[in-house]
Amino acid sequence: MTIQPALSVCVPERPSEGRVEDARARAERMLFASRDAGDPHARDALVERFLPLARSLARRYERAGEPMDDLVQVASLALVNAIDRFDPAHGYAFSSFAVPTIVGALKRHFRDRTWIVRPPRRVQELTLRVERATRKLSQDLDRAPTVSELAGALDSNEELILAALRARGSRHALSLQSSGLDQGEDTALQDTLGCFDEGFALAESRVMLAGLMPGLSPRLREVLRLRFEQDLTQAQIGRLLGVGQIQISRLIHQALAQLRHVADQQQRLTDGRLRSGHPLACGE
Repeated sequence: MTIQPALSVCVPERPSEGRVEDARARAERMLFASRDAGDPHARDALVERFLPLARSLARRYERAGEPMDDLVQVASLALVNAIDRFDPAHGYAFSSFAVPTIVGALKRHFRDRTWIVRPPRRVQELTLRVERATRKLSQDLDRAPTVSELAGALDSNEELILAALRARGSRHALSLQSSGLDQGEDTALQDTLGCFDEGFALAESRVMLAGLMPGLSPRLREVLRLRFEQDLTQAQIGRLLGVGQIQISRLIHQALAQLRHVADQQQRLTDGRLRSGHPLACGE
């Protein structure tokens, strides 16, 4: 019986992970060598090669209220800066140089560009740490962490944690055209805000005049009412009362002089009672 020799099957050998890494490292060194030689295409190739790294780091710092496109732009600019500054002669991989550069740019972006009102730098940095700790503890505890739990996790005291939580509200601002928190969608926030009322500044004068006006004759009170309440001219008042404009002018000056005289008397009386230690009655 003849035994046939077994057929040998040639299976292609898969490249090991180390070989792949070596190939990548060689390609990286060649691109940086071409960059140093002045090849502009090598720089573009390096940007495209490591752009996913920049996007990945930007996603790591993604949080509510900060557009992801802005973070990607900051990380991409930092990547270009790292490519221009990297020196392969030092002997370490480019990623070990690029990651701290990109992360530092992202942190500076949050520190300098995302605060409407800028607290001290230590409070800003603590606020970022509090936000990260809050997300982690919320997942671990299945609830929002307390101030004491945040202080324990960050090895800080509760007063600093409270300061960081208060400062977190200074990072963003609401547009006056946005809808109010407790209002309908058709109600803008600016419609719910108060405004300066000039009547408050005149309230004290109105109260004082209310006490002085009874000392004038009815004719003088009517002339002042027409002039300062109805905003009529002296000629219009004269036609209503059947007298000339000059007579109306004299009546206005007479009424104002009497009011000033009575007001000065009341002020001197009030000052004298205060100096003597007597209490003032309500309305004085």
